[in-house]
Amino acid sequence: MTNNQESRSPSDKPSFTPAGSAAGPQITLRSPAELADALPYMLGFHPSDSLVLVAVHGEGGRFGGRLRVGIPTAPAEWEDTARQVADCLIRGSERRGGKPDGIVVYLCQEPRGEEGGRQVMTRLRPLAQRIRLACGALDVPVLEALCLSEGRFWSYVCPDERCCPAEGTRLAAVGTSVMAAAATFAGLQVRGSLKEIEGRLAPLRGPVAAEAERALDRAAAALMPRILDGATREEVGAETISLARDLMRRMTLAPPVEGGTHADDWDDALLGHDEAASLILGLQDREIRDIAAEWMEDEEAAPALRLWRALARRCVGAYGEHAAAPLTLAGWVSWSTGDEPTARIAFGLALRADAEYRFAQLLHHACNEGIDPEGLRECLREERRRREPRRARSSAGTRPPGRRGRTTPRRGSRRTAGSEQ
Repeated sequence: MTNNQESRSPSDKPSFTPAGSAAGPQITLRSPAELADALPYMLGFHPSDSLVLVAVHGEGGRFGGRLRVGIPTAPAEWEDTARQVADCLIRGSERRGGKPDGIVVYLCQEPRGEEGGRQVMTRLRPLAQRIRLACGALDVPVLEALCLSEGRFWSYVCPDERCCPAEGTRLAAVGTSVMAAAATFAGLQVRGSLKEIEGRLAPLRGPVAAEAERALDRAAAALMPRILDGATREEVGAETISLARDLMRRMTLAPPVEGGTHADDWDDALLGHDEAASLILGLQDREIRDIAAEWMEDEEAAPALRLWRALARRCVGAYGEHAAAPLTLAGWVSWSTGDEPTARIAFGLALRADAEYRFAQLLHHACNEGIDPEGLRECLREERRRREPRRARSSAGTRPPGRRGRTTPRRGSRRTAGSEQ
């Protein structure tokens, strides 16, 4: 079976991702062990609590579309989930050019309580069987079904104890396999785990979350009298954009020393609760959000992404739905700069916050369908040139929001550890 490194599809809803058209390095996967090792490179991250389906095409077993959904906690939901994911992947493949000749299934979940990995495998076996039946009902066989848990994998298909023993087979150490070497050569990245990526976008918790919610209450209470007193949409919009530019400049002047959660703590400390709250409310306006979406490339992209992530983390309590705007902007910047796995996760979280948020729906669909984001980038560039003619004449491309340097974050505004899933 060969993997030609095509597009990946992390999502919290069933969503088809087509095979890429560009030729890439071909890697032959000869065993369940190599299929298990390939999964994070196909998705771009290590999935957790995930059901993943991969379409397989042709005699050579070329990998095609991928689909990822969370594993339902209630076994009563497994039947419907199996039918939905099988239909989504197979029908999506047919729309994009060809029905799959087979499917590879992955069930990824860590033990709970007193469980071990083998108990997880046994518990999820009925789900694997339902998926096999659902795919078979659509005349597509499941070629392999693997359970990955506690650093081991088990095959639900292979009966050979020599390659798939009852106690499971240990996964290869990170970065030591042939697949890892080939992926490094091809420039592919595994961007941590799904839980880690979602955690960087999850609401704050603890006392700092209570402070953020009080700030949102104050900002909302202050905004309504202004509107009643005659403040125009344009005035509020101009103030929001000005504030966003100031905060991006602040982040540019204070680049984080480390990545991951340490960088997020740094960025959280750079934003005051009141200014973050004002910006979150301002971004609920579609026209303001569309202007903010223009900061998607060159030197503006990195501080914009940091800002949108930090604002998404401030959407706490009763303001959870407000996260749809900054989450979608974070996904858009990620997609625009080539990080499709993170983009899809951000779009999925935006739709979890507000399932009817149209901007997230459109971008999520476009990203999953493999559409080139350059078309949207050019539309945003043109709109910016129309709105800022002086800037367009004086500059080719975008300008950084500030000179590089370093400032010290305010004390007392670090967020608590942990994430809210």
